[in-house]
Amino acid sequence: MTDHDASAGPPPPPAPDREPPPPTHVTLRSPAELADALPYLLGFHPNDSIVLMALHGEGRRFGGRLRLGIPVPDDWPDVSDQLAETLVTGCLKRGAPPDGIVLYLCQDPAEGETSTAVMERLRPLAQRLRIACGALDVPVVEALCLSDGRFWSYCCSDSRCCPPEGTPLAVPGTTVMAAAAAYVGIRVRGTLREMEARLSPRPGPWHEEQRRALDSATSRLLPRVIAGECVATREETLDLAERLLERLHETPPGADNAESDARDDALLTTEETATLVLGLQDRVSRDRAAEWMEGPRTQAALRLWRALARRCVPPYTEHAAAPLTLAGWVAWSSGEQAEARVALGRALTADPDYLFAQLLHHACNEGLDPETLRECLRQERADRALRLAARAADTKPPAEETDGTRPAAPSGGKATVPRARRRRSADDATRPKRTTGGASTGGPAGKPAPRRQPARRTTRERR
Repeated sequence: MTDHDASAGPPPPPAPDREPPPPTHVTLRSPAELADALPYLLGFHPNDSIVLMALHGEGRRFGGRLRLGIPVPDDWPDVSDQLAETLVTGCLKRGAPPDGIVLYLCQDPAEGETSTAVMERLRPLAQRLRIACGALDVPVVEALCLSDGRFWSYCCSDSRCCPPEGTPLAVPGTTVMAAAAAYVGIRVRGTLREMEARLSPRPGPWHEEQRRALDSATSRLLPRVIAGECVATREETLDLAERLLERLHETPPGADNAESDARDDALLTTEETATLVLGLQDRVSRDRAAEWMEGPRTQAALRLWRALARRCVPPYTEHAAAPLTLAGWVAWSSGEQAEARVALGRALTADPDYLFAQLLHHACNEGLDPETLRECLRQERADRALRLAARAADTKPPAEETDGTRPAAPSGGKATVPRARRRRSADDATRPKRTTGGASTGGPAGKPAPRRQPARRTTRERR
């Protein structure tokens, strides 16, 4: 059996009133433990996926990870080279290249196929990935195939631990990795296929009705945008989103994901969802909606964005990029990184050039803190409130007047009466005008008296 020791799991925070305990690590020593750890390391059970895990240091601690759907066999050589280069380059950006890699190939058998046949069919892909990693001086210390509840090792030929028929996976929740994950609060969100299903249109006869609603919303909103009614359209979009958000917030989710999604879909009409999907194609409206990333209605916002993504039926699948990106952002802001990566990946599948999804996907994969973006959105909301307040103050009508000249007195106060100006008589015209500068008119013929020159200071006085 090959050497499989690897450490995983962050240490728990120390108690505030006690001495900090030594760092706690989970050591994985066998292919069985490595296979069992995969869903806890990703946050979900991957389906039809290639997963590469980087190992660092003498203890071979898990570092960067990478997942990609299994491509068609013709693309295996190019994909293998790209995956190996991407993982090694990413680790170098974080400080050091990996000292080893653990490879997982996950795929369930097709109809009429056995799991052993899946393992043999994917063996050339595993070999090609090992060659690509070795070309970068990073060895693959273990390569596993997971299929239909069993696993095989492509590196271990010892039939005592890795028999040819495969080894059953451990019962979920019974291993040391499961206990450590529960201790630190790591949850497995089901399979990747189940997570993607919550973000995709469900099959059924309602597709045609939703498509007609989207066509109607397009013909109604597009002429208004072209005519320059963008501000009014944005306000209507956000008002509708507020109403739907409050409707979902008042209705608790179901017992499981399927029941919860079905209940949310029943709360939203085709016309409402079509109008909101089209309205969120506007960047300003989408950014305003992204501000619902915290507070008591956060989960309701995530449910709303999921429901809108499920309403983007063909030929409007590209329109799902906006609600999928919002779902990924809210999930990431809430600490659900696994769901965030899946949602953002789906957004980029719908529209590979969607910039907001690209930026969030990169930030999430780089392990950045979402608080920076949250603070920007909070500041934008505060600045907008100040602008609205200033605009309201500028457009406030003047105080009403009781007659044509005097303003009305406030309640309980006195009215301010302007002092009447004295009329100049005809004799005033012959009077000399007072000169500026405060000079008196005591000079001859009404001329101002000459100013008295100050005495010149002597030399002694100037000292």
